[in-house]
Amino acid sequence: MKFSTAITRMPIPHDPARAAEARAAFAGLDMATLDLIGGTAGCSPYLWSLMQKEAAWLPEALAGADAGLVAKVTAGFEDLDAETLGPALRRAKRRVALLAGLADLGGVWRLEQVTGALTALADRATDLALRAHLRPEIARGKLPDTDADAGGIFAMAMGKMGAAELNYSSDIDLIVLYDDEAYAPADQHEARAALIRVTRKMAATLSDNTDHGYVFRTDLRLRPDASVTPVCISASAALAYYEAEGRTWERAAYIKARPCAGNLAAGERFLADLRPFVWRKHLDFAAIQDAHDMRLRIRDHKGLGGRMTIPGHNMKLGQGGIREIEFFTQTRQLIAGGRDPALRDRGTVAALGALAHAGWVPEDIAAELADHYRQHREIEHRIQMVNDAQTHDLPRDGEGLLNIAQMMGENDLDAWSDRLRVRLERVETLTDAFFAPSDNAPMPEISAQSQAIIDRWDNYAALRSNRARQIFQRIKPDLLSRMARAAHPEEALSRFDGFLQGLPAGVQLFSLFEANPSLIDLIVDICATAPGLAAYLGRHPEVLDAVLGGSFFAPWPGMAGLHADLAQRLEARMQARDGGYERALDDARRWAHEWQFRVGVHHLRGLSDAAQVGQEYADIADAAIAALLPLVVDQLAERHGPPPGRGAVVMGMGSLGARRLNAASDLDLLVVYDAAGVDESSGRKPLAPRAWYARLTQALITALSAQTSAGRLFEVDMRLRPSGRQGPVATSVQSFRDYQLTEAWTWEHLALTRARVIAACGADGTALSDEVEALRVSVLAARGGDPRVLPDLAEMRARIFAAKAPDGAWEAKIGRGRLQDIELLAQSFALRGADRARGPEAQLRAGARHGLLPKPEVEQLLSAQRFLWRLQAAGRLLSETALNMEELGAGGQEFLLRETGCANLTDLAAQLDRTIRTAGTIIDTVLEQTPAKGG
Repeated sequence: MKFSTAITRMPIPHDPARAAEARAAFAGLDMATLDLIGGTAGCSPYLWSLMQKEAAWLPEALAGADAGLVAKVTAGFEDLDAETLGPALRRAKRRVALLAGLADLGGVWRLEQVTGALTALADRATDLALRAHLRPEIARGKLPDTDADAGGIFAMAMGKMGAAELNYSSDIDLIVLYDDEAYAPADQHEARAALIRVTRKMAATLSDNTDHGYVFRTDLRLRPDASVTPVCISASAALAYYEAEGRTWERAAYIKARPCAGNLAAGERFLADLRPFVWRKHLDFAAIQDAHDMRLRIRDHKGLGGRMTIPGHNMKLGQGGIREIEFFTQTRQLIAGGRDPALRDRGTVAALGALAHAGWVPEDIAAELADHYRQHREIEHRIQMVNDAQTHDLPRDGEGLLNIAQMMGENDLDAWSDRLRVRLERVETLTDAFFAPSDNAPMPEISAQSQAIIDRWDNYAALRSNRARQIFQRIKPDLLSRMARAAHPEEALSRFDGFLQGLPAGVQLFSLFEANPSLIDLIVDICATAPGLAAYLGRHPEVLDAVLGGSFFAPWPGMAGLHADLAQRLEARMQARDGGYERALDDARRWAHEWQFRVGVHHLRGLSDAAQVGQEYADIADAAIAALLPLVVDQLAERHGPPPGRGAVVMGMGSLGARRLNAASDLDLLVVYDAAGVDESSGRKPLAPRAWYARLTQALITALSAQTSAGRLFEVDMRLRPSGRQGPVATSVQSFRDYQLTEAWTWEHLALTRARVIAACGADGTALSDEVEALRVSVLAARGGDPRVLPDLAEMRARIFAAKAPDGAWEAKIGRGRLQDIELLAQSFALRGADRARGPEAQLRAGARHGLLPKPEVEQLLSAQRFLWRLQAAGRLLSETALNMEELGAGGQEFLLRETGCANLTDLAAQLDRTIRTAGTIIDTVLEQTPAKGG
């Protein structure tokens, strides 16, 4: 595009005489360009001086100003030595600054193009200077031999340079490091000394103000512990510092950081290693207080508080200025970027857009702040264009202020100042509401009994630190007010006390509550209703992060969606430099805890019914097993080779196989493999198939059930395998077939009716899955007609009743006419009918379908099963032990009544009694009609 046709605005010359002189100097150009040149020269002595120095170059540059500017003005600089590079870079800086200034003032380039051109020059200049001073060190033998590019040294662009947001008179913030792995231990000292010299000379080449000017003022003070460390340190030393002593402002600084010069690959590796420091795995709302404290320190240090005035206002650090928008954006990135990599954009405007897309900032607020940011940056550019001064202050005198307005194309200073004041005040309002905490909320009236509980809180571990106490003091009035509004406030407070007492630390969680008061309502709801869920939350408080993640109340993703999500997370963790198998197991636990909490909250709030909840808990278990199995296989294969033979399948038994788990369910698993005649695996340390698959099974059990720093996934039970505890933990498909057809007891065939393949591994795992399922159905067909099925079931039922009585008056699972009793009968229907049905309801219907029980009785059992499952699922969510209505409290009782459709506890007790008597009578009748064994 022709430069002149792209001009969309025009500066008004503050010095008409200088404008006329500039127009005369470039009389051969078109009128639009001449007007722009004249207006620019009439406002900016600095840009006019650049026009005079580059008069021969400018017309040609304007003809091709739309692409490749930095590459053109620095072409061939790679061949220059350090002495000639300095003047050449200064000439390149003049040219880029001149053309970018004209394109900016004329509206030819957007803000991002202007800052991008200046940043591209800074990147190029830093790299050229670094390499120019590195070459003599290598030539003189001062740098030990290494194959690493640029001797392993790299520069990290920080701040505006890292975000490609440099302005006209920006200094550049660099952290210069080197990859110590590029050198042998004996060469470390010599390499470090040489690279320190290179860094100092590089900085001088860029920042020394010579007869030719300067390239960029260069600041190396953002490096770790700058007061005592040299200008270049090793990457490992930097990592050790950040891991041990890094502060929030340094985390924020690395949001924008990127390698810009030298060994870029080493720089990217360093950033990858630093990722856990910058991006915390949990939502980090404590960063809000850190950022607010930083804002106040900057204002106090610069004396920028007080009444806002336009003359002399600091557009960067003053109230409503650029830094306010940057802090607002970066703090939200720190909060959520650890969980959502899409929020890690370096650019301020782009990051605001990402935050809005993810729901962390309202879209209208993000768009408004982005607009204010662009306007503020353009004014900042013009302040610096006037005399190439590194200042962010608007002129204090009216004439200087009018010049800035005229550079923006405005002649009415009062109107321009009024609009700017409105913008600054609006930014102040939007950002201050986010940062500034309030200590003014009134405390509600507290009873003596409640006050006695509250008085204990200062002694709890969560309130040990001053910072935790300060934040909690701010949220306490809101917390207690919301509890006072709960249906059962005393119960809510008592249970919150237990929750608070169990927390090991409080800063992060209290900051989360302060930034998201709606979470307090959720905590109050849980404490007032579900002590079991409150206890779970106390063990895993980090699951509250998921509530704010945007998808907590979205439709259920199903097993496929869950599996894809977890598999992607685990793969990313295994590939990360800070990853590894143990970290992946921690990630799987955190993932499962969040989804389990989500299921529990949806159940508690009536968003999911008991039937849906049972399937969702099973989906979580299925996804965890399917995602972890490949990792376990890979770990085993490293030493012992891939799965020998065709592979193996993991089968879910019991409630998992039936896809009906509750909040406290463990997992019944069975592993079946097919060695296909292979004698041993093919790894470095071969194993016989039986040993290989036994180790696989044990490793999978450990992956699922081991207690790690993130907790436990599931308790695992393998007793349903052939021969129970005496049998091998993994069974060959041939042994499984033979055992089921010739040795298995009736209870094992009943269990087989619920068996379901969940995951497979090996070269032919998919086909093996189909084969095992076909084998299951064939065993049911072969053994279901055995006349011993019902007598055995009757005998088993009697043993169960003798061994374990119902656990309290509200027991829904164990005992005559209860869930286990109904489900065993249902399994007998699936076995006797050789039916593929696995779930209790489907198996009961199989009884009617195969003529094993009249349909009216089946419907009665179905109704009983649904009622008892609602009671069981709700009870397991509310309490980790047997239901005790007095301990449960009124909130929990109301939840139970809602779930079971009963009006009160008396009604519930009567309904429970009628249900178990009806179901028990039907089951008694079925089994009493059966001839005794041997009869």
